Amino acid sequence: MEEILRLFPNDLRKRIATRVANRWDVLQEIRIRLFQPVEFVFDEHVEWLEQMKPNRQHGAFMLNRLSEFSLYRLEDELREGYITIEGGHRVGLAGKVNTIRGTVKALHHITFLNIRIAKEKIDAARSVLPYMCTNYYVNTLIAGPPQTGKTTLIRDLVRLISSGWRNIAPKKVGLIDERSEIAASIKGIPQHDLGRRTDVLDACPKAEGMMMMIRSMSPEILVVDEIGSTLDVEALLEAIHAGVTVVCTVHGQSLRELKQRPSLRPLFQQKIFERIILLGKHEKTPGKVIKVYDESEVNIFSKERIYSR
Repeated sequence: MEEILRLFPNDLRKRIATRVANRWDVLQEIRIRLFQPVEFVFDEHVEWLEQMKPNRQHGAFMLNRLSEFSLYRLEDELREGYITIEGGHRVGLAGKVNTIRGTVKALHHITFLNIRIAKEKIDAARSVLPYMCTNYYVNTLIAGPPQTGKTTLIRDLVRLISSGWRNIAPKKVGLIDERSEIAASIKGIPQHDLGRRTDVLDACPKAEGMMMMIRSMSPEILVVDEIGSTLDVEALLEAIHAGVTVVCTVHGQSLRELKQRPSLRPLFQQKIFERIILLGKHEKTPGKVIKVYDESEVNIFSKERIYSR
């Protein structure tokens, strides 16, 4: 995890390396709040580095490392509130926000940093594929609250769909990775295994990217993460009407909650999704399925079926 440790000045780096030691595989986040103890979020508990409270010098060092000593070159990322670093790890930022006519212009006086540890879980999605495909893939929505493994699951779905599994042939996959979190591309090169037939539009807005991908790369399966806006939904409908199968994720606690969201309403009115997979929180199993709905919104989930390989 050298790509993470290099972000910290020496005194902080040594303490963090000692505290985490050989537990990187169960570490989810390192949260830095200036003048507060460092927080470590593990799979099953939280720990604090009480004896070390990062100061403004520590914060400045980290920002210089993140930006390679040029915050200007990261203007767009700072406006979005996060930066993706080598290895696919994502650093969330918070502080003083400057706005112009109600729109975020810049983020200054950054005093809060959240380093989310990227974890590639090979075969995390293998057990859900039988619900999405028998002889062909169907339009699928994967829903769940934050930190239920949606991104981990969809990343492995991309890998398996584009590589082929069992007797299902590999498909051309177009991935719109707006937040650079699925592929975790650095200078256009994915840091995660996405299979052999995947093309990526990195850091591209979903609504624009979906149509760009269809025009330029003719995907059979289009994959997007965290849809939500009216523009996202309009682009999804355009893609589906163009004959492309769509797999996407969305934040949500339940099917009822999703159907109440105005922006998503057209998708349910037109019965776009033939499968809706609902995830629940489980510390040791990212992407734990709790329900699978068919096009008639009947729960067809079966534990015996989903855990059979």
